[in-house]
Amino acid sequence: MLTKGVKYMLLSTLFFSLMNVCVKLVAHIPAAEVILFRSVISLVISYAYLRRANVSVWGHNKVWLVARGVAGASALILFFNTLQHIPLATAATVQYMSPIFSAVLGLFIVKERVRPWQWAFFLLSFAGVLVIEGVETSVDTFYLWVGVLSSVFTGLAYAIVRKLNTQEHPLVIIFYFPLVALPAVGLYALFHWVQPEGWDWALLLLVGLLTQLGQYYMTMSYQSEEISKVANLNYIGIIYALFLGYALFGELFHAGAYAGMGLVLLGVVLNMRYKNRLAKREALHQRAH
Repeated sequence: MLTKGVKYMLLSTLFFSLMNVCVKLVAHIPAAEVILFRSVISLVISYAYLRRANVSVWGHNKVWLVARGVAGASALILFFNTLQHIPLATAATVQYMSPIFSAVLGLFIVKERVRPWQWAFFLLSFAGVLVIEGVETSVDTFYLWVGVLSSVFTGLAYAIVRKLNTQEHPLVIIFYFPLVALPAVGLYALFHWVQPEGWDWALLLLVGLLTQLGQYYMTMSYQSEEISKVANLNYIGIIYALFLGYALFGELFHAGAYAGMGLVLLGVVLNMRYKNRLAKREALHQRAH
């Protein structure tokens, strides 16, 4: 029987996957303009929640909060551009490399140690990207590496969130993303505006709503269950992406590309399991002493 935490994470992953589909369906609209709509919706909802919780929207550590906003905005701009130019499953797979970059950047931001085995897992994931690049002619190499760069910025955003974790309210951290993103994407959209038509408006609205639902159910999952038991369920997003990419966009890959995706995910999952095992060992050691 599925626990609440597992159900919430499965819903979260589904909502994020559907959000990716919506972004791809409006590929004729610049990514910055899509993010503009997403940011407005996110800003309004986040502000409303903060007001209801009676929490100051500005936080305490403004430099790191702005840095998190810049990293998150950069990651999203790059990721949405990737989604609009390469197959859905490939874009989603590359984005899952962000925990690797989070661990590497965590060396400098939160002074966390990276063990030798973790470096081996990181290399395995990079090997997967190289396999995809080498065998899949339908994947634009430029946008494949734009996707990798997106996961670097996502990893940076995660590392900054870890630094802010005990210092700021989670909703304040979320609020700063649209706050920082809006001026940048708004300025770009002003000079490169493409008028949405018909169903475009509904899809742009859905991008914002599905993102909020994904974040909400992910938070609920982490509150209901141990992180180690539900975090790996994020990778079911690849199954969603493969199915939705085939059903909606007719996306099929060479066998080598599937192998490359598998290597990327294998490296990420092995790293996560290894970190969980180390955390349990350290907890047992502290309890014994």
